Amino acid sequence: MKKTVLLVLFVLLLSALAFAQQKGIHEPGTGIENPEIKEVGQGAGQEMIDDGPDEEDSVLQPMLISAQIQERIQARDYSELQEMIQERRQEMAQEMKDWAEEKRRIYQNQNRVREAVHAFLAMENLAGGIGPQVREIAANFNNSVQATVRAEERIEKRSGLARLFAGGDAEAADELEKEASRNQLLIKELKQLREECDCSEEVRALFQEQIQNMEQEQARLQQLAQEEKKRKGLLGWLWK
Repeated sequence: MKKTVLLVLFVLLLSALAFAQQKGIHEPGTGIENPEIKEVGQGAGQEMIDDGPDEEDSVLQPMLISAQIQERIQARDYSELQEMIQERRQEMAQEMKDWAEEKRRIYQNQNRVREAVHAFLAMENLAGGIGPQVREIAANFNNSVQATVRAEERIEKRSGLARLFAGGDAEAADELEKEASRNQLLIKELKQLREECDCSEEVRALFQEQIQNMEQEQARLQQLAQEEKKRKGLLGWLWK
């Protein structure tokens, strides 16, 4: 009986791999090679050639806040701070309006962190002596967004065939968990800084609101990672 089961599993595996190669399916974590890299003969050896920036690279650029822009974000008072946050919210909505539903859904989920990053950068002058520390933490969150977006996109784009046989994308789930855990430590620092903030009650309240937004997003990412790891697949044990 055991031999029969193993034989059936082996045949299913061969069928899955054949189908994947025929359809051009390339999934991280299944051992199937990356379609973006091509081998080109170079004399006696071979060189790995990258086709260029991925679509995600071009999309991420406007979504992240560059170092140059970070230096220019400085609200002079609470009213201007609110205006800057509202403008950033509108910019993000405008950038996403022509995107596919799948990609838009990912970025909408992570809007809370990007808006919080913008808010913390903008409030530096309003946060008293802790302003530079708040800015530094916000910059770290800004860098984390790129990693979490890429990992979530891998999970969203994983094909049904790969999920059926190989299960969820464990590597992407690990990346989400790593970033979420690291960000929880940054949030803890922000909470401490808020207690030390020599600022108005309005700024203090906004500070707390943005911290809560960040916490909610990290909780969502951790849950997504856990759910992805639970998807084992028929032959997932082959890649474990």
